[in-house]
Amino acid sequence: MTRHVTVIGAGVVGLCVATELAGRGLDVIVRERVGRPGPHTCSWWAGAMLAPDCEGEITEEPVVRLGREAADWWERHAVAVERKGSLVVALDRDRREIDRFARRTERHETLDGTALGRLEPMLAGRFARALYFPAEGHMNPRAALDRLFADLPDRGVGFEIDDTMPEGPTIDCRGLAARDRLADLRGVKGEMVLLRAPDCGLSRPVRLLHPRHPLYVVPRGDDVFMLGATQIETSERGRASVRSVLELLSAAYALHPAFGEAEVLEIGSDARPAFPDNLPRIRRHGETIHVNGLYRHGFLLAPALARMTADLVCEDIHPEVMDEDRSER
Repeated sequence: MTRHVTVIGAGVVGLCVATELAGRGLDVIVRERVGRPGPHTCSWWAGAMLAPDCEGEITEEPVVRLGREAADWWERHAVAVERKGSLVVALDRDRREIDRFARRTERHETLDGTALGRLEPMLAGRFARALYFPAEGHMNPRAALDRLFADLPDRGVGFEIDDTMPEGPTIDCRGLAARDRLADLRGVKGEMVLLRAPDCGLSRPVRLLHPRHPLYVVPRGDDVFMLGATQIETSERGRASVRSVLELLSAAYALHPAFGEAEVLEIGSDARPAFPDNLPRIRRHGETIHVNGLYRHGFLLAPALARMTADLVCEDIHPEVMDEDRSER
């Protein structure tokens, strides 16, 4: 087993991998082209919903199963996780979307309007029915990144402002930048809006279903909420379109008119790295292991991918998401 490993990239995947490897007793160096985590990394703009059961509506079984590890992992590493579950609602005109969502997911309870109002008083009288996923959670992604990064020295992990590929054992966690090595990696842009809304007392993530413009609202604490859910097939990273922002804000207003009085704090966008089937991959080419393709599931799947990467490095246990048949560029 190798004792010295360099991790390239200090987004959520790189930091989770470095944390896991250091916990196994390896000497780890993290390289990142910029300093501490910030707007330059896709992870900064994430929703950080630990919602594997809800994600079962659009994704494959491994994402659901592996994602169920996430909340415990984050809590073991001193990151605050709100375990209040998730809610899924739909306007009356889209009520069939609730039935479709329920058929495709597991571990939920159906609430009538009265039970929904008891759980989230702000939504009382607004929806006749909802799905409640009690086992799910959420957290502040920026606080989580800062926590892992701040703990690197205490875990014996070094840090270098550099993103070049070194000689020797290397874990490539560069996200979309790894297209220079991974020919089938693509970008899927997501856009988000951060609001301060003192009159919107939601305490857990809420998904508003819509055939074309679904929305999720995630509480961040201190009356701050994140709106998200656009998915655009492009590797463009830095521009949120007027249309997307209008759709997000309109959907939030449909969820509750109180969002109409909110203060817009940030509008952001970035491109998530994804393979053609939207499932993650661990690939080994010589002494380099690529950990990539987490798509919209970065905070949900990074703990499981980090565990599997450490198993591969330390014990040569091949992970279920291993893919060694493709060549690098």
